[in-house]
Amino acid sequence: MTSLDSSAKWISSTTQGDEKTQAPAPYFRKEFWLDRPTVKATLRITALGLYQAQINGQKVGDLALAPGWTDYSTRVPLQSYDITSLLKPGKNVIGGVLGDGWYCGHVGWGKRQGYGAKPELLADVDIGFSDGSSARIVTDGSWKTTTGPILENDLLMGESHDARAELVGWSVEDYDDSAWTPVEPSPARSIILDTIDYPGVRQTAEIKPAPLGDHRYDMQQNFSGRIRIRVTAPRDTTLTFRYAEILNPDGSLYTENLRGARATDTYICKGGGEETWEPGFTFHGFRYVEVAGLPADARIEMTGIVLHSDTPPAGEFACSNPLLNQLQHNITWGQRSNFLEVPTDCPQRDERLGWTGDAQVFIRTAAFNMDVRRFFHKWVQDIRDAQNPSGGVPEVIPAVKFYGNEDGGPAWSDATIICPWTIYLCYGDTDILADHYESMQRYLDFISTQAAIGLIRAHPDSTVYRGYGDWLALDGSGIREGATPKDLIGTAFLAYDASLMARIAGVLGKTADVQKYSVLHSEVVKAFQHRYVTPEGLIASATQTAYVLALHFDLVPAEVRATTARELVRDIKQREYHIATGFVGTPYILDVLTREGYLDVAYRLLEQETFPSWLFPVKNGATTIWERWDGWTPDRGFQDKGMNSFNHYAYGAVGDWMYRHVAGLDLDESDPGYRHIVFQPRPGGSITWANARLQTPQGPTGISWKIANGSLEAELTVPENARGTFVAPPGFQQPDSTVFGPGTHRLKVVPE
Repeated sequence: MTSLDSSAKWISSTTQGDEKTQAPAPYFRKEFWLDRPTVKATLRITALGLYQAQINGQKVGDLALAPGWTDYSTRVPLQSYDITSLLKPGKNVIGGVLGDGWYCGHVGWGKRQGYGAKPELLADVDIGFSDGSSARIVTDGSWKTTTGPILENDLLMGESHDARAELVGWSVEDYDDSAWTPVEPSPARSIILDTIDYPGVRQTAEIKPAPLGDHRYDMQQNFSGRIRIRVTAPRDTTLTFRYAEILNPDGSLYTENLRGARATDTYICKGGGEETWEPGFTFHGFRYVEVAGLPADARIEMTGIVLHSDTPPAGEFACSNPLLNQLQHNITWGQRSNFLEVPTDCPQRDERLGWTGDAQVFIRTAAFNMDVRRFFHKWVQDIRDAQNPSGGVPEVIPAVKFYGNEDGGPAWSDATIICPWTIYLCYGDTDILADHYESMQRYLDFISTQAAIGLIRAHPDSTVYRGYGDWLALDGSGIREGATPKDLIGTAFLAYDASLMARIAGVLGKTADVQKYSVLHSEVVKAFQHRYVTPEGLIASATQTAYVLALHFDLVPAEVRATTARELVRDIKQREYHIATGFVGTPYILDVLTREGYLDVAYRLLEQETFPSWLFPVKNGATTIWERWDGWTPDRGFQDKGMNSFNHYAYGAVGDWMYRHVAGLDLDESDPGYRHIVFQPRPGGSITWANARLQTPQGPTGISWKIANGSLEAELTVPENARGTFVAPPGFQQPDSTVFGPGTHRLKVVPE
């Protein structure tokens, strides 16, 4: 059977915290007897909160932070494990420990119990015997509960563990549970138990830190995860671990940017020899660790445990510029750090929410670095669960009841359409389009009617929230939203959404909708031109982002495109080849410059090393992408501590341009999923060689090229069930053969 037995009940402990106070983690236990040989046994389990399961003293599965984060009022993952080898004849024990997690712990800006008051457990064990009979062990009132060594646990605040109170052998048969109390059955809930195998969070690496002295350690990489310690210290020794991404000038931990997140773990030693501990219900975003309370004669060994969703590595990129290689390193570690259950904004401070804008600007880059297909299937389902009756979509997904608007705003809620489309392009996945088509329709109807005035995307009530603008742009506006008008951004994305919906309808064979959305797109383009484009091709507000959106989304008449592009370049040159875009314009600016014939300007921006630029953080020791161009500068020091993450992947969206243009590995949107691979390197700047490798749905592909004696030598790999086309860079002659079948192909192109 694949479904949970109907007799299984949600159970909990009577112990619970409140809106400010955490409670000890509850332990649960159930004994059962097997008198016949077992041939198959499956544990199906979930929790409101987090769970760790054990059978006869053995941990079940390798997931961390299971079952994950969803809108718990709508659905929760139900996970299955084959436990046949863990059972034995005679008495058996199933046990579980629950953590607060996202369900009742702190989520976003220090608020607790956003979904419920305390964690709950739901499980059954389906046992098949050799004689063909079966049995079920389910969570019900016969289970027992107690508390133990985990005094506190919280994703933002940290975990406290008192080893003196450990329940030794609590999940084995001869344990005395006479002091345990009956569980508290919970009311029945109409929650979807989702059996789809979404990628859970797992440990993916271990890091050995370098000691800095004064009981401080440098992991030499900013990441998401926790630590494992091996310590020998006297009984009652209390060790306190604090975490930070970066150091103050005096070498102390810079923790001001954590805001309300305490990000502190505590371990009380039991003594008597070496002890090993790793917190189970928390994670931190950090590079540096500081230990307090360690006696002079004590010994400690520390390991960093890297955690993120199980999204296997897919792509590799390298080139002749070592700073760009470090930038690629930072992009991938920013993704690893923030693709943890949902695409979060940052892993360190009291936020860690699934911001839609960050996800949609980065998704194409993400799909190169890792296999994110299943990850985004899950998250797009979260979007659908959060969608309002009006069709509007909040700006953070999963939605949390204490934060979020009906409309997340331009470039944020548009993830509803952009993300499924991108997954379709990268994986040839029509299921994600078909599954969410009705949701995308309702969203487009909302932003073109209720959230628009005459197809200008601006709410009829000017006092109503209209989005985040070009978030964190450095265009001289002096405000976080930047100087690009929000209605301009909104109308540009409305046009883009309509064009995508016409294409999606075509993929799904919905002919009438193709016409409907094509007409809508045409009407929005006319409205945009009437309101924001002068007859000469100048764009309202004249910001880099305004010009980028107008050009990238084809919103200016063909006869004035050249003027529009020149104005963008003029602004860049006036800024001495520095970028001024925020979250909205940054992903597209290099593509626009390349398309309009300014490849040299694109490379000047990409390889710019002074502030503001992609390489400025690299030159200053960054190991991940910063949230702000000016997160730290030599003259100002740290930016506003209220919002200054050093692990925030959005600006890493530039990776997509590097893979497609520097390396030259691209897909054909008319034949998605890399069935037709376009090899189109664009040498420029200081780059003399580059390569990219990618595991596609068709198999491994790649390109490697170098400039040698003025010629370009390339090696192309085309997987089975695919074909490749080579397009020579400007200034080089097309080779005699440009279309390639499966296999490895070498070619040499000479200057024109």
